[in-house]
Amino acid sequence: MAKRWIQKAGIKKGALSRQLGIPEKDDIPVTLLKAIMKASIGEKVKNPTKSGKRTFVVTVKLKRRARLAMTLKGL
Repeated sequence: MAKRWIQKAGIKKGALSRQLGIPEKDDIPVTLLKAIMKASIGEKVKNPTKSGKRTFVVTVKLKRRARLAMTLKGL
């Protein structure tokens, strides 16, 4: 694995929070990230938590951002 790979990843800070309607200062709930990762593309997902938008459509970019967020939470 390359050293310092995260600096070259081209991450847009706060993009997942904006897409989900959750303020950047708040943490994104893990249950919401797991629900996004479990859903198929094009499917509507209901937010199991009280923060952010109630429902949203899962896109490829949303799934990638959720997967990256789960990876970075584990570091």
